[in-house]
Amino acid sequence: MLRASAVCEEAGVPSSSLVSQGFLQLAAASSIGLGFPSMPVALVPGHPGAQSPAMLRRNILEVTTAEVIKNLMQASGTGQTASEPQAQDIVFAGGFDAVNQLFLEKEWSDGLPIVPPTRAKVEAFLRYTDRKPDEVLGVLLPDNRAATIWSIAVNGVMAGCRPEYMPILVALVQAMADPAYGVEHSGNTPGGETLIILNGPIVQQLGFNYRENVLRDGFQPNTSVGRFWRLYLRNVAGFLLHKNDKATFGNTWRVVAAENEEVLRTIGWSPTSVEMGFQASDNTVTIARYTGGNLIASVSGSTPEEIMPIIADAVIRQHSWQITFTVGGAYGTLRPLILLSPILAEAIAQGGWSKQAVKQYLFEHVRIPASKFEYMLRVWAEKPIWNLTEEYEAGRIPKVFCESDDPDRLVPLVTSVDDFMIAVTGDPLRTNAYVFAHNGRLGYPVAASIELPSGWNF
Repeated sequence: MLRASAVCEEAGVPSSSLVSQGFLQLAAASSIGLGFPSMPVALVPGHPGAQSPAMLRRNILEVTTAEVIKNLMQASGTGQTASEPQAQDIVFAGGFDAVNQLFLEKEWSDGLPIVPPTRAKVEAFLRYTDRKPDEVLGVLLPDNRAATIWSIAVNGVMAGCRPEYMPILVALVQAMADPAYGVEHSGNTPGGETLIILNGPIVQQLGFNYRENVLRDGFQPNTSVGRFWRLYLRNVAGFLLHKNDKATFGNTWRVVAAENEEVLRTIGWSPTSVEMGFQASDNTVTIARYTGGNLIASVSGSTPEEIMPIIADAVIRQHSWQITFTVGGAYGTLRPLILLSPILAEAIAQGGWSKQAVKQYLFEHVRIPASKFEYMLRVWAEKPIWNLTEEYEAGRIPKVFCESDDPDRLVPLVTSVDDFMIAVTGDPLRTNAYVFAHNGRLGYPVAASIELPSGWNF
C-alpha cells in the first residue's frame, strides 16, 4: 500500500495507508526509501489475524477510520528525504574502536567488529575489477539506493573479505538487483535468509571450502562473502532491524556453499550453474532465499531405491505453509533445495540415476494428501485460493493436482520436475543430506556470472 500511496502523494493526491500496529516502524522506514518520510498512515490496532471479527470491526471504526479521514483531508507530503554522505565521502577519522562504535551508532554494522573501510583498503578491492567505481548495477529496494562498484568494495572491506573476492561480490550484487530475485522481500515476516551457491574454477582458486563443515563459519572465503551479503542488504538496500526488516524470528547470514565439482564430474552430474543457464566451466553465483532447513543424518542404503525414499520423506516434512508458493498468485515459485553429500550422490549415480532422474523421483514421491494441502492453504496460510479442483477447472493449475475427486489423493508440493534444486557438497564420507525450505517468489533463485578482471592469475 505504501508504494501506491507514494504514487498518489507524488501526484498531489492525499492518501492513507492502513498499517497494523506491529508494522508502524516498517512503514516509517519504508516511507523514507520511497521519498516521503511523512507518508500518511492509519493505525490498525493489534494484529488483524489475532482478533475476532467484532474486535477488528470496533478497532477499525473507533481508531482507523478517524485517521483515514484526517489523512485524506490534509495536503499531500513534500517528498523530502534526509541527506546522507556522498559515495566517496570520508565520514570519520579515528582508531579501530572509535570507528566501530560510530558504525554501530549509525547502524552500519551487523553488531560484530567491522574492518574500517579506509580509502586504501577500498582501492585495493577496486583493482580486482575492470568496472568503474561509480558504475551502478541497479537500484535496490526498499531504500531505492544505487548499488555501485564503490559501495561493493566498501562493504567487502567491512565484512573481512580479501580484495581478490571482489569479482564474486560484484556478481552477488548483480544477482541481488535482479527483479526476479525480489530483494524488496528480504525483511518479510518468515525471516528467510539467502544461501549463496558458488560454482566454477574460482572455488579452488580462492580456497573456498566444499568438504567437511560446509555451511560452518570459520573458512575466510565462505564466511566473509556470506557476511558481505547481509551487510550489503543493511547498508545499501536498507534492511535495518526493527525497521525495514520485520522478520518474526529471522536467521543470521549463511556462509557460502561451494559445490564439489570434482565429484560432479566423476559421476556425470551437472553443477547448479548449468541448471541456471551457464556452462560447466563458468564461474557463477546462485542465490535464493530459504525460510529454514533440516539435516537428514545417516541416510542408510547403498542404492537409489534405498536412499531416495528417505530424502523424499525429509523434503515433505520440511515444508508446510510454503505451499502457498505452489498455487495462487505466486504459482509455481516454490523451489526446494536438497544438498547431498558426495558419497550419497555417488551411490545414487552408481545405481544408474542421473540428476534428472532424482528430480523425477522427488516430483512423483514428494506428495501429500489433497485434503491436507487444502487445509494448510485455508487455515494455516489463510489464503483465499485453496480449492484445488476449482483452481484446475479454472485452468490455473495443472491436472496433476486434480486427477480424481478423492480427498486423499496425493498431490505434489511443486508444479514441475525442475522445481527441485540439488547441489552436491559437504563431507565426502558422510551419508548426510540437508533440505532447505524455499521462500518462493520472495527470494526466487537467480544466478550471475563472475567476471574476472584482466590479469587474473590465481
